[in-house]
Amino acid sequence: MAFDFDLFVIGAGSGGVRAARFAAGFGAKVAVAESRYLGGTCVNVGCVPKKLLVYGAHVADELEQAAGFGWTLEEGHFDWGTLIANKNREIERLNGIYRNLLVNSGVTLLQGHARLTGANEVEVDGQHYTAEHILIATGGWPQVPDIPGKELAITSNEAFYLKDLPRRVLVVGGGYIAVEFAGIFQGLGADTTLLHRGDLFLRGFDGSVRTHLKEELEKRGLDLQFNADIQRIDKLEDGRLKATLKDGRELVADCVFYATGRRPMLDNLGLENTGVELDARGYIRVDDQYQTTAPSILAIGDVIGRVQLTPVALAEGMAVARRLFKPEQYRPVDYQNIPTAVFSQPPIGTVGLTEEQALEAGHKVQVFESRFRAMKLTLTDIQEKTLMKLVVDAQTDKVLGCHMVGPDAGEIIQGLGIALKAGATKQQFDETIGVHPTAAEEFVTMRTVTR
Repeated sequence: MAFDFDLFVIGAGSGGVRAARFAAGFGAKVAVAESRYLGGTCVNVGCVPKKLLVYGAHVADELEQAAGFGWTLEEGHFDWGTLIANKNREIERLNGIYRNLLVNSGVTLLQGHARLTGANEVEVDGQHYTAEHILIATGGWPQVPDIPGKELAITSNEAFYLKDLPRRVLVVGGGYIAVEFAGIFQGLGADTTLLHRGDLFLRGFDGSVRTHLKEELEKRGLDLQFNADIQRIDKLEDGRLKATLKDGRELVADCVFYATGRRPMLDNLGLENTGVELDARGYIRVDDQYQTTAPSILAIGDVIGRVQLTPVALAEGMAVARRLFKPEQYRPVDYQNIPTAVFSQPPIGTVGLTEEQALEAGHKVQVFESRFRAMKLTLTDIQEKTLMKLVVDAQTDKVLGCHMVGPDAGEIIQGLGIALKAGATKQQFDETIGVHPTAAEEFVTMRTVTR
C-alpha cells in the first residue's frame, strides 16, 4: 500500500519536533500536526517561561545583596506586566524558530487537531492522511482534583498569562512545579503559602536535599504548610477566594494555584480506533522501542509516563527517527544517571541515586556531605547555606549520586552527570583539582565521611 507519509507525528512538542526533523533529514516523508502551539509545554507553558520568571524573581536577591558590595540603590519597583510582555515576545520568537526548523527540514506542518481513525490513518480538520508509521507525542496536561470550586483555581497553563501579580497566593502541591512556582510568586513580591498533603515535599529526591530546601525556604519567609489539603474553594463578594482545608481552617487568597500532577493528553485522540492500549496509570503502553500495542503506532515523551523531562523526550524522538529510518545509527535511550534541576530558590541539582535509593538497592554506602555559606554572601547579612552531597559505594568506591542545593546547582550538576555516566570513583573526584574559589570545588574536596 502506498502511504501519504512515511511518518506522521501528532504533537509538535520537543520530542515530536525532534523525531520529525531527523526523520525528514534521513530521507523520510514526514508530517506533523499540532493543534495548539509549536514547541509544546516546555517552550510555551513549561521550562522556558518558568526559567524566565525564575530569573525575574532572583533579581530581588541580587538587590538585597548589593549593599554588601558597596552599591546604594533606590527602592526598586517590579512590574508584572512588563515581565509577562517580554516573556511573551520571547516565546513567540521561539515558536517561529520551531516553525522554521520543521519547514526547512522538509516536514509538512498541519496546524489542527489530529485524530486517529485507524492504525495507519489520521484525520486533521476533516482531511484524511495515511502513514506507514504514526508517532504520538501529545505530551501531558495539568490536572486539578475534583473538588467543589475547582474551576476557580489555576494551573501552570494559566499562571504565565495572569494580567496582574496576585497579592496573596496559595500554591497546592509537593512536586517540583509547586516548589518552583511558590518561589516565583514569593520572589516577585506575592504573599505565598505552599500547601502539601504529605509530610514533606519533593518525594523521590534525596532526604538531605528535601530537608535542606525546607529549611532554606523557611528562612526566606515562605509559609510552608504540610499535611494540609483543600476541601473546597469559594469566591467571596470582593472577588477573593476562600479555601476551606480538610482540617477545617480557612485561608483567603487572590489566587489558588494547583500543581498536583499531570495526565497524558489523550483527549479526542481516537485511540479507540486503533489497537493502542494504556497502562494501569493511564499512559500509553510502549515497549523498549516505543512501539505501542498497535504495530504501526509509536509514542514518546510525557504521554508514555516514563521520565517526564524535555531532554528525555528529545532523546526518545531521536531514537525513534534513527531506528525507523537510519538503523545503523540507532542507540537506545539510557535512563540511568539523568541529571535534573529544580529551579527553586535556592535551586536543586541532582544526578544518580539518592542515599535512600542506594541503600534500598543493597549498596554499602558512604555519604560525604557539606553545608556552607557561599562566598558571595560573606559580605552580606544573608545566612543561606549551600548543600553538597556525594553518595558513594563503600566497596567499589564508585560515586552513585551527586546532590546540591544552592546557587547555580543546575549548571554545576551537568558536568557531574558526565562523570557519573563515565563511572567515576570517589578517588577520581579527590584527584581532580578544583577551580578556586568556587562553590563547585567542594565536590572534589570533600574528604570526611559524614556517615
